[in-house]
Amino acid sequence: MSVLADAGALLVSELVTNSVRHSGSRAVRVTVTRTGRNVVRVAVVDASRTMPERRHPRDDAVSGRGLVIVEALTTRWGTDPLPRGKRVWAELTCEDTR
Repeated sequence: MSVLADAGALLVSELVTNSVRHSGSRAVRVTVTRTGRNVVRVAVVDASRTMPERRHPRDDAVSGRGLVIVEALTTRWGTDPLPRGKRVWAELTCEDTR
């Protein structure tokens, strides 16, 4: 379970950092929801309507890897436009060890 917790913490960090850095919002909302037996969805809502864009950073770039990391950690991710901004979400899946 600690692998999932570590991945979740990194995922929240990346999504919140992206939101704060690119949205111009003064506040964000983070939700963590269990959507299935082995699936956890992390979502960040901000007031910007600008959708995130995955970048292709060079090896020596110091930024631009946020969504690359999100893709590597998760089974899927996406965005939902909202009346006053957007929601960026990603799902983590853990193996059932029972």
